[in-house]
This record gives sequence, C-alpha cells and structure tokens, in this order.
Amino acid sequence: MKTLHDTGVLFGRLMRHILRSPDTIITVAITPIAIMLLFVFVLGGAIETEGSYVNYLVPGILLIAIASGIAYTALRLFADVKNGLFERFQSMPIKRTSLLWAHVLTSLVSNAVSMVLIILVALAIGFRPSAGVLAWLAVAGILVLFTLALTWLAVIAGLTARSAEGSSAFSYPLVFLPFISSAFVPTTTMPAAVRLFAENQPVTSIVNTLRSLLGSQPVGSDIAIALAWCVAITVVAYLCAMRAYRRLG
Repeated sequence: MKTLHDTGVLFGRLMRHILRSPDTIITVAITPIAIMLLFVFVLGGAIETEGSYVNYLVPGILLIAIASGIAYTALRLFADVKNGLFERFQSMPIKRTSLLWAHVLTSLVSNAVSMVLIILVALAIGFRPSAGVLAWLAVAGILVLFTLALTWLAVIAGLTARSAEGSSAFSYPLVFLPFISSAFVPTTTMPAAVRLFAENQPVTSIVNTLRSLLGSQPVGSDIAIALAWCVAITVVAYLCAMRAYRRLG
C-alpha cells in the first residue's frame, strides 16, 4: 500500500508538470498527424492497399506517436536524476521504485492522450474502423503493452544518459522502425532483404494485429507474436532498468 501511495503522489507531481506545460503532448501528436496527412493526401494515391488507405495507415501512425512520446519520459527522468531528486528521496521514507513507476504511469497517460488526438484527426479525414467494443478493448490493451515496453526502454536511457540530448536520442531508431514494416506499404512490395527484416521485426506483427482488429478481420497468429514481442521487451527492459537504478544508489 505504501508503494501505491508513494507512486500516486509522485505520479500526481509529474502530471501537474505536464498540465502546466501541455506542449509536450501536443508536440508528440503533431508529428505523427503531419505524417498521416502527408501519406493520405500526397503519397497515398500511389500506394495500393485493400480498402481505404487511411484505415491501413492509422495503426502505424499510433506506434510512431508512442515511439515519439517516450522520448519525453526519458528526458523527464534524466532531469530528475540530474537535479538530485533521487538522492534527496534516498533520505526520505519513500519506496525507491515509486519514482520509476510514476514516470511509467505518466508515460502511459500522456501517450494515451496523444493517441486520442490522432484518432480524432484520423476520423475527420476518413478513418472508418468497423471494430466492436471487444476489438477496441483489445486494441487499447496492445497499445498499452507497446507503450509499457518502450517506456521501460526510455527509463534505461533516462537513468544512464550523460546529457539531455542523449537521453531522448535513443528514440530516433524506434520512430523510424515503422517505416520498415507493413505500417505504410505491404511488405510484398519490398526487396527480398528488406522484406525479410520487415516481416520479422516487432512492429509488423503489432501493426497487422491492430489493423485486423480495427477492420473486424481475423488476426491469425499475428496477435500471439505481437504479444510475445511486447512482453519480452517489457521484461528485458524492466530488468535492465532496475539494474541501472540500483547502480545510482
């Protein structure tokens, strides 16, 4: 109960910071929205997909938003470390892991807000999912797991970086990863070597699962692969983050 209480107090502190400066959420949403508008209205006409291209595109855009958003988690955590907040908490009766979990929960909430903004814009430009309530819950669950996995990677960066720029730079490859997947074009259109990578990296199975759920289509084995990737990344990143955190003490 004390861990939950301490985490809640620290989570409230971080959320107040975000509410006083909501530009981080807006910034995270703007870039994926701009990419979505570019592909739908400029490049999408040259890309052949089944059904509406905006329906095809949205799952990948959501993953890009998450990859962008976790950079701010690493930056906020780095600032706390650099400002000596961790050292001050060591002299107080506060559960040590509460600060990390507060940053993780803040990431989940702020990224959820960004994704809602993106979905609203997508609906305005023609996004028409046919998913039912259960499918939407499954979509939300997968997005939460993906956010959790990347957030723990951000925790590692925030704890180990030597500069503010370095704490967020790790997210650049993650933002780029959806471009080499089925997020924007079918993998069948790619050269053999690129296709091999695209079809066996985590983003493709996650995007395919989200697209099938939103379109009320069978998900096949993609959902099991997507969940396995999310859980594996979360577990490994969590263990590495805890190790890095203990070294700070």
